[in-house]
Amino acid sequence: MTKPTAFLVALLIVLAGCASRPYATLLSVADTVPGAHLVDMLVATTRAPSSVPGVVFASERGSGLSVENILVSIPPDGARQPGAVIYPKRNPGDPSREFVALRVAPLDAAGARAWYDRVSGSRRRVLIFVHGFNSTYEEAVFRFAQISHDTGVDAAPVLFTWPSQGSIFGYLYDRESANYSRDALEEVIRQAVEDPDIGEITLMAHSMGSWLAMEALRQYAIRHGDLPAKLRNVVLAAPDLDIDVFRAQLDEIGPAGDRITIFTSQDDRALLVSRRLSGGVQRLGSVDLTRPEVEAEFERRGINVVDLSDIRAGDSLNHTKFAESPVVVQAIGRRLIAGDRVSGSRLSLAETIGATAIGTAQGVGSAVGATLTLPAAVVDPAARERLGEQVRNTGRSLGGTVLTATGQ
Repeated sequence: MTKPTAFLVALLIVLAGCASRPYATLLSVADTVPGAHLVDMLVATTRAPSSVPGVVFASERGSGLSVENILVSIPPDGARQPGAVIYPKRNPGDPSREFVALRVAPLDAAGARAWYDRVSGSRRRVLIFVHGFNSTYEEAVFRFAQISHDTGVDAAPVLFTWPSQGSIFGYLYDRESANYSRDALEEVIRQAVEDPDIGEITLMAHSMGSWLAMEALRQYAIRHGDLPAKLRNVVLAAPDLDIDVFRAQLDEIGPAGDRITIFTSQDDRALLVSRRLSGGVQRLGSVDLTRPEVEAEFERRGINVVDLSDIRAGDSLNHTKFAESPVVVQAIGRRLIAGDRVSGSRLSLAETIGATAIGTAQGVGSAVGATLTLPAAVVDPAARERLGEQVRNTGRSLGGTVLTATGQ
């Protein structure tokens, strides 16, 4: 066994044992508790149905697109920190301490319309989320419920879940399953675009789901000439996407870079594995923004990139910081709630994250020296300078602890 292969096998084994996995936890609970938060989502999937109670859909590929309505109960604020997903340890789950499903029901076209009328609100927004590699159906449902709630976005939540095997060793199967699901995701986007009652769409994708999302957008742009005006934001979090493929997708999509925000991290261990499995090709989610040619290309295309390498969250793989870091997930929500593009010019997302973290710093004083983290790199030079000035001003008022923490 060669050294690189031995290293990869060892790392896969470590990653596989990093966390226990929930199984069959989508059994409906009759009621929730006072103070719990409800997320009423539509789930579109290309997975095959499962006969196991609480699994709902399996890792195998289905024959078409299935749609469900799932109502998730999230524990009251005192039982959970923003960014955390607490799976049921046994069935039935405890809504006072765990995420539980209150309703799991199939939808036809009329049911989907009734769902949207019920949850859309006055802003007429839709948030479509595409999960990543190594994700079961139930994990995707509960994670998206957390993202939808913690961002606080007033948008109808739509989860698109594709047939991931839910195994760290299923990388090639997952990649082909994402490929299998491109047309279905494009159809979900098309239906949202053509619905006159929907005024704004945000597409958010994680990990390998970013490749799937970009492929669906590439196909849409080829069929229709460009991307729809309704699609205001495309958020790619830790994208497991070959950087050369990303460039080719952008060339087909056309001038839409100002709608795209990318979260990267140099310490993403999952993308390290992916890079080795993919012949050593750089993954978009771990691109090095300190290289001038990389920064220049993103700036030329108008793409907003935020490096989260210095952000600390609960994920041992550093692969879900966008969702598990309260600072980051809430900053995303603030931008979307305000009706801004995530990559808009009035205040960059990195600045919003910085302002949130600095606000926390001002509340805790000198103790922040050991805990405050800010985005390590920002592509837009003006935004970078404004963020640096925020940090310098706060550092002077806190005796320099913020400057120490951020290396300014």
